[in-house]
Amino acid sequence: MSQYYKPDRNPGWNYGGDRWRLSRSKIGLFQECPRCFYIDNKLGTARPPGFPFNLNSAVDALLKKEFDVHRDQKTAHPLMESYGIKAVPFQHPKMDIWRENFKGIDYKHPATGFTVSGAVDDVWINDQEELMIVDYKSTSKDEKIEALDQDWHDGYKHQMEIYQWLFRQNGFKVSDTGYFVYANASKDRAAFDAKLEFDVTVIAHEGDDGWVEPILLDIKSCLDSEDLPKPASACDFCTYREYVGKKLQKFAGPKNKGQGTLGI
Repeated sequence: MSQYYKPDRNPGWNYGGDRWRLSRSKIGLFQECPRCFYIDNKLGTARPPGFPFNLNSAVDALLKKEFDVHRDQKTAHPLMESYGIKAVPFQHPKMDIWRENFKGIDYKHPATGFTVSGAVDDVWINDQEELMIVDYKSTSKDEKIEALDQDWHDGYKHQMEIYQWLFRQNGFKVSDTGYFVYANASKDRAAFDAKLEFDVTVIAHEGDDGWVEPILLDIKSCLDSEDLPKPASACDFCTYREYVGKKLQKFAGPKNKGQGTLGI
């Protein structure tokens, strides 16, 4: 069995277990495909993981260090000034916890009993004492990134809105306006010279977290049901399971006994 993928996790991490939490990414999975979400959280078998984006993680870490300098000094980052954003990085004793994966900021939702959590990249505070949620993104595209106007960008926006909701539930005054700090690695330099150069843009997003409460109730109904949800029409994972399951059926006879599991 692969050292990276464990198809059956410890039951304590499944729905109903003492370690289970409804993370921001799990909410995103439910939006993407309720069946994959159910198989993951109720039955305990997650999708196989993708390869880690180590370059993205490095950019995130460097941006956090850069903004932390201004956090300590209580000064605005030059990006804030260049975009006319009247804010400074927010100082709080729990900032490092809020940014740590598998911890983050959390809230016990009374109507469902879920502990909802998410790890933010950064939080700024404006001159009206409102918190502004900030998410770092990195990519490499030819064009300058000035807007999040593709369908797949909806996931980014929902991610930010969950964070806005979480901070509001924890009693903070939160601005509807959040920001994406987007680092775009340039490909038009004359030479690599063992370094990447990034163009960094700041993109505002007016969040609306009104969808969060209803979807938590939908997730509760899904997890408490004994029925397998329908797959999303565009889910490649469900399509693969369906087609390979049908093809493996013909190998399920007695002559294949002892040949290992067929995964059906």
